Amino acid sequence: MPATAPSHRPRRRRRTTRLLAAAATVVTAGALAAAALPASANAGESHRGHGGHGRYQDVQLLSFNDLHGNLEPPTGSSGRVTEVQPDGTTKTIDAGGIEYLATHLREARKGNRYSITAAGGDMVGASPLLSGLFHDEPTIEALNKLDLDVTSVGNHEFDEGAKELARLQNGGCHPTEGCYTDEEFEGADFPYLAANVLDEKTGKPILKPYWVWKQKGVKVGFIGVTLEGTPDIVSAEGVKGLAFKDEVETINKYAKELQRQGVKSIVALVHEGGFPASSSYNYDCDSPGAGDGISGPIADIAKNVTPQVDALVTGHTHAAYVCTIPDPAGKPRMVTSASSFGRLYTDTTLTYDRATGDIARTAVKSANHVVTRDVPKAPDMTRLIDRWSTLAAPIGNRAIGYVSGDIDRGGTESPLGDLIADAQLAYGKTQDPETDLALMNPGGIRAPLTYAASGGEGDGVVTYAEGFTVQPFANTVNLKDYTGAQLIQVLKEQVSGPNEAAPKILQISSGLTYTLDLTKTGADRVVTDSIRLDGAPIDVNATYRVASNSFLAGGGDGFPTLNEGTNELVGADDLTALEQYLTANSSAADPIEPPAADRITIVQ
Repeated sequence: MPATAPSHRPRRRRRTTRLLAAAATVVTAGALAAAALPASANAGESHRGHGGHGRYQDVQLLSFNDLHGNLEPPTGSSGRVTEVQPDGTTKTIDAGGIEYLATHLREARKGNRYSITAAGGDMVGASPLLSGLFHDEPTIEALNKLDLDVTSVGNHEFDEGAKELARLQNGGCHPTEGCYTDEEFEGADFPYLAANVLDEKTGKPILKPYWVWKQKGVKVGFIGVTLEGTPDIVSAEGVKGLAFKDEVETINKYAKELQRQGVKSIVALVHEGGFPASSSYNYDCDSPGAGDGISGPIADIAKNVTPQVDALVTGHTHAAYVCTIPDPAGKPRMVTSASSFGRLYTDTTLTYDRATGDIARTAVKSANHVVTRDVPKAPDMTRLIDRWSTLAAPIGNRAIGYVSGDIDRGGTESPLGDLIADAQLAYGKTQDPETDLALMNPGGIRAPLTYAASGGEGDGVVTYAEGFTVQPFANTVNLKDYTGAQLIQVLKEQVSGPNEAAPKILQISSGLTYTLDLTKTGADRVVTDSIRLDGAPIDVNATYRVASNSFLAGGGDGFPTLNEGTNELVGADDLTALEQYLTANSSAADPIEPPAADRITIVQ
């Protein structure tokens, strides 16, 4: 669909200086990270930077993570956040949309001459059609307008491989689709940091490992890493030729390097996250004690990253938290995450000590804020969305099916997961009538199907753009043969090996049933003699034809046995399978009902 030749106008000059400035350390769920400001910091204007350069300077750090190209307001549960009220009850708030995020961030910066905006990765990838159709050029353009200063890479930055990531950073039109407009894509004005992602041949980071922000004598260094396990959750082609190193070792290495350069204030941008004890964005993560309300990989990382790092901006789990977790020296340190899809942003105040060049951590405070939709839309973002929407509309507005209500993706087994698995089974049977079942990874389902219209299509209508938002990866639907013993092993891998601590429960097609006993541990949680296909026990010696997407078929998400299948047949992309199923099985008069999600019996 692109086409016009690029104009050869000179690229605009990259930003080398900023009116905004900053340092970064992140803090607890909305409160003071610790005791009090340094005594001289309370002394008024010089401390706050309104006149002269006193010893202490407040620096504002605005941060967010896991935007995933959500330029338009996300729909359904993906476009809401939960807020705990003073009486302990909760309410939901509609949130997100780049037009509103821009307004909120610009408002937050007012009066803060020392302000920086940073992100924790997954700015692109798994994006809705408005951005994904154009290989996320619209999102990079929006982030430039948003004045993002720096971000780490996330796993989804590698969905299309390192060369495409380099293009997003440096600019240039897409190598096969060319230019989408009459202007050449200019790339990101902000640096992507990838300290722990190495070229296997050279042993060096593929992008900058760190970046230093400077403003009138204030210096703050940023180190960016993604999770070491990125190769387990990205297609093999996307990480070919790359090595992903330990997050803690990498951060500590570059913290020393920054210290040698005289940069004492350091923030780590870590695309790895945790699991807060509450889903409410304003939950007190430090109740009853520092870090008590957070678990998961980021807790271990934070406890081991050198005390030279003053704060961690994190992501990946799409959770919201502002926690203080003790560093190896036992001192509290801010660790934050702002949910996902642009629904929240974190505002952290770092107090920079000009005498030491370091952050006075006892003065750090931080809180997550909702990107509400009750503020004016940023006009420049509206123009951006309108321009790209015009290009996308002929493809995105086409109706592909009808639903009678919201089809959600939440829960151990989800209605939407069942629907997608059924669609892949149906598609598989068109390629090979002997196809027995289908398996779908929950992480590949990126949004719910909502009944309410997202545009002018009418309630209950599923457009191609909505389907694309649900399944944006362009994985193919592959068929493979497995023995019954292998199939049982696949189901057990959901809750064992790399998936034992955080199970990945596959979504299953109609006819496959089993019991998941969560009172047990490891592989025993899948009750072997409960596994049935069309009511019959699985025969360990029989052969079963299984449909799954290419990511799963290659052993992704910690399912190595799926890579051992034989007699592979590669089909069309998974969105095509969903589109064909919706078109064949629904109409305006007879829409699809949300599946019951009753194929897995859960014992708790």
